[in-house]
Amino acid sequence: MSTTEVALVTGGSRGIGRGIAVALAGLGWRVALTYNRDATAAAEAKGLVEAASGEGLVIQADVAQAADRARLIDAVLAHWGRLDMLVNNAGMAPRKRGDLLEMTEESYDEVMATNLKGPFFLTQGVAKMMIEQVQKGVIQRPKIVNISSVSAYASGTNRGEYCISKAGMSMMTALYADRLAEYGILVYEIRPGVIETDMTAAVKAKYDRLIFQEKMTPIVRWGKTEDVSRAMLAIAQDLFPFSTGQVFDVDGGFHVRRL
Repeated sequence: MSTTEVALVTGGSRGIGRGIAVALAGLGWRVALTYNRDATAAAEAKGLVEAASGEGLVIQADVAQAADRARLIDAVLAHWGRLDMLVNNAGMAPRKRGDLLEMTEESYDEVMATNLKGPFFLTQGVAKMMIEQVQKGVIQRPKIVNISSVSAYASGTNRGEYCISKAGMSMMTALYADRLAEYGILVYEIRPGVIETDMTAAVKAKYDRLIFQEKMTPIVRWGKTEDVSRAMLAIAQDLFPFSTGQVFDVDGGFHVRRL
């Protein structure tokens, strides 16, 4: 299947972002993916995108930096002349987990800049460009997808800055869904649970216990990047044309209240 559509996946070099990029490539999408530090991982991801029948473009960018965000949008437009979908996936956990009462302003600022401020203003810039392209007839079904987390509502007092950033991203989804609907730009949130990635590798023992011994989720297994990618494919194929601001829980049922 071939397509002229273009997606920008931030943090697309590893983990969930890489899985999304490769899955979109399997539909024939052209995919721009960003990385911040690991150029080798980004090159590997580009190779996988191209092996899956897509076209790949790698761009180094720190979404927390305004100049990088502007350069990122310009690079995609210079290369392909259009952008049909933005996937705000780039994010970070605090460099050091610790008691909420000992959180530093430096840690708070760094996590919030990467996980919330960056995606918010990147979305602002992309939205303005998408509006223009919709009005010119260049794109027809633009979408913005935010990758949040169950931490948007589940307290984790040893990583409070991460939880706050993801809660903010959920409101950001609602705000942009409301503001952009008149232009036909649909905005969604995918809310993963415990997914097996580099980010969760450091706390694998903890989550093994919670999942397999304490049955934290009704579906008793680790989430896979492919689980998130499948949700993304449904959105990419325009299967929810009468939905915007919708949250898709990909969490093994973690959100279900149980007695």
